[in-house]
Amino acid sequence: MYRIGVDAGGTKVAYGLFDENDRLVARRQHPTPIEADGPAFADLVIENTRALLDETGVDASRISGMGICMPSFILYEKGYVFMTSAMVNIRDFAMRDYMAERLPIPVVLDNDSNCAALAEYRFGAGRGSRDMIYMAASTGVGSGLILDGKIFRGSYGWAGESGHMLITPDSGVECGCRNSGCFMSWASGRYIPHQIRRKAAGRKTSLDLNGELDGRALLRACEEGDELALEILDQMAYYLGICVFNIYQLLNVNLFVFGGGLVNFGDLLFSRVRKTFDRYNHIDLPVDFRFAQFKADFGIIGAAELVRG
Repeated sequence: MYRIGVDAGGTKVAYGLFDENDRLVARRQHPTPIEADGPAFADLVIENTRALLDETGVDASRISGMGICMPSFILYEKGYVFMTSAMVNIRDFAMRDYMAERLPIPVVLDNDSNCAALAEYRFGAGRGSRDMIYMAASTGVGSGLILDGKIFRGSYGWAGESGHMLITPDSGVECGCRNSGCFMSWASGRYIPHQIRRKAAGRKTSLDLNGELDGRALLRACEEGDELALEILDQMAYYLGICVFNIYQLLNVNLFVFGGGLVNFGDLLFSRVRKTFDRYNHIDLPVDFRFAQFKADFGIIGAAELVRG
């Protein structure tokens, strides 16, 4: 039997078809429809799933299930999406039930960080460990919690939403979570343009303030020694380091696996994250920081693993 994994991120939606030997036999992707509401997004996923099966000649009866990961607060047991920070119009939506009426494939929904954690725990940087925290540092910030070998989802399904923990309550830009001052708003790729423009007034910088102010532009400017860019980098590292330290204090898990687009900054960013963590950690016991092994397909791998449970 085949499995399908769907990774709905802040910039793209990726689809992967896996065979019974866990081989990725086909994939497709398209830009994330940022403005779509729940039904429109679900219809697009259904359309692309059917296209994937048509392209490969695999009948839906040969699919054991489809896992979908989203940057959302998801009531896991019911497949219900409460809110989605990167696609703010997808909220209060019974997505699994909606899709069940239109697609003859069992569907399971989960948070994107949980799926990434599952992929890294079973096949990647966390393999062989008992406990692991996956830290997503990308368009958004979040965590997947592996405790005693299992995903810990909490009472409703969204344990690990560390990006929406508050660090400067009611101060700073409002995030898609409807709060101001969460870690996401200070340290994620999504808010890089806001943070740059907030500090840029009257400053000399190589950054094109009227152009694309994404992570790639920030990285280039940092490598050139741009003072403003390095200040933004220091800010992101500081808040990521505090976020990791808080999680460590709460759960006392000593393995953190970092994944997502900001990993492309390498030690330029994460040596600073480590420095912040070490500054506040006064107990000299090992805490391991690792980079995720899966660079591109961790979302679809983890989503497909949801089908296995």
